[in-house]
Amino acid sequence: MEMSTLVSAAVVLLVGLCTVLYALLIFWTPPSIITRPSEKKYQSYKSPDKPLPLPSLSDPGTVDLSVVVPAYNETERLPTMMAATIAHLTSSSSPSLPPNQNKPLHKRTFEILIVDDGSTDGTAARALELAAEYKAWDVKVVRLEENTGKGGAVRHGMLHAAGKRLLMVDADGASRFADLEALWDKMDCMVAEEQEGEGRGMAMKGRKSIGNGNGEGKGVPADAMVVVGSRAHLVKSEAVVKRSLIRNILMYGLHTILRIVGVGHIRDTQCGFKLFSRAAARQIFPAQHLATWIFDVELLLLAKQLGIPVAEVPIEWHEVAGSKLNVMTASLQMLRDLLVVRANHLLGRWKAVPVG
Repeated sequence: MEMSTLVSAAVVLLVGLCTVLYALLIFWTPPSIITRPSEKKYQSYKSPDKPLPLPSLSDPGTVDLSVVVPAYNETERLPTMMAATIAHLTSSSSPSLPPNQNKPLHKRTFEILIVDDGSTDGTAARALELAAEYKAWDVKVVRLEENTGKGGAVRHGMLHAAGKRLLMVDADGASRFADLEALWDKMDCMVAEEQEGEGRGMAMKGRKSIGNGNGEGKGVPADAMVVVGSRAHLVKSEAVVKRSLIRNILMYGLHTILRIVGVGHIRDTQCGFKLFSRAAARQIFPAQHLATWIFDVELLLLAKQLGIPVAEVPIEWHEVAGSKLNVMTASLQMLRDLLVVRANHLLGRWKAVPVG
């Protein structure tokens, strides 16, 4: 009798614990990211007063590259980043390659999409001034009505970019923009390997597919791929050693948690310099839920679940003053959000489903 009572009590306790944990998951799960009508338009040098409609990621790409820049209160740092970006994209050769391998860049068409994430310091107005300064180039400025978080700004820019390849880059200019060429070349190699695999009948290996009810599968396109900039090679360098102790503790703690979450194979998930093929962006960004700064992990987890290959390329990086990140608050939010992402995927509440 006592044993059955103990078993019943244990079952009740377990059910109660599961109920509490599930309730916490529901409570902590962020609401769907809402796009307001005004956010589907952009301003530019050519149309500073009359916003024009943004394209959709579901449309075919019309330029070679979209540079998506999330910006929150970046009036001071944005001009330096823009100068480096425009200088590289309009240069006649790539400074990241040996002289005998220089490749012309001026034929690469591009757009720069600055997403003002509800700034309070006039970031959008400053971005429009920069658009006028670089009036020969396609610089678009989008205003989000409220601050959603870096992940929300990146997602919005990606969902409305026109590039065949899409680069997310931070507004602080911490990453050397010329390293785009290393990411671009790596993606070219991945494309060539995929085409070679098609020739051998090995295409789509490892990529998720779903049935359509007729016994046929629909999988992720073969040209869906991601290349991420990595600072892992700088871990023992002066650039990282000189960072604050708390930031380095956060970095090592994050690496440990990422192994548990399932993306420990990527040595640097948080570098804000990532290149997506348009096919990969179509699969990943509509399924993104997190708008907080740890959203990068969700993107990489989605890519892994869909079988989209992710390559990591070393880049140059330096810390820039003026970070908006509160380390202690961000650490707690990071842990919570990582658990929320993993739990929602394990329970099937969030799904990585190939987009046709």
